[in-house]
Amino acid sequence: MKHPILLWDLPTRLAHWLLVALVASAIVSVKIGGNAMDCHGRIGLAILGVVVFRIVWGVVGSTYARFAQFLPTPATLRSYLAGHWRGVGHNPLGALSTVALLSLMAGQALAGAFANDDIAFYGPLYQAVSSELSAWITGLHRQAEWIVYGLVGLHVGAVMWHTHVKKDNLITPMITGVKAVDDPAIPPARGGGPVALFVALAFAGFAVWAVSGGLLPPPAPVPAATTPAW
Repeated sequence: MKHPILLWDLPTRLAHWLLVALVASAIVSVKIGGNAMDCHGRIGLAILGVVVFRIVWGVVGSTYARFAQFLPTPATLRSYLAGHWRGVGHNPLGALSTVALLSLMAGQALAGAFANDDIAFYGPLYQAVSSELSAWITGLHRQAEWIVYGLVGLHVGAVMWHTHVKKDNLITPMITGVKAVDDPAIPPARGGGPVALFVALAFAGFAVWAVSGGLLPPPAPVPAATTPAW
């Protein structure tokens, strides 16, 4: 008989769906281009904040949100591929997908801070590097867009396959936080209280401030205009 447990805490769920919305908005804004690039830059900073929050939450958050709980070992990968893995939360391949997506989004957001579009958009850290390095980073940022599409597509496809083919609904628990499990010995998620939440938010806020140019020296003052003495 199945019984419900708390699987995903509220911060994990909010970070997940906020990241989904932000990535979709980033894709739309970059396709629009023009004035939407300023919005694209701000979305990138928000993505960085959410990713940093999720990374810190993966250390101090509740049970099943922690990397120590779901990062796979070669043995668990072999067990999963052989059909013997029996766990809750991220399965071994899902864990690798999560790490890959978080790493890619962090890299894209950070690269965007150094990038430019050769027209009107310049990332907040553009002045911290040479124009040649900015152009190279911009190229990487644009090329990695296709990797984003590929990983997101694989992630969505895997969720749909688990939900509709394997009949293991992965979507509802990420909305409600609750999952029905067979083993009554499986404990609900614990930990990740207010102090942990404050720490994760503080790291995320600092990261956004720093990448927004907070660590750069202030711009040189513009010389006051002078009028000829004659």
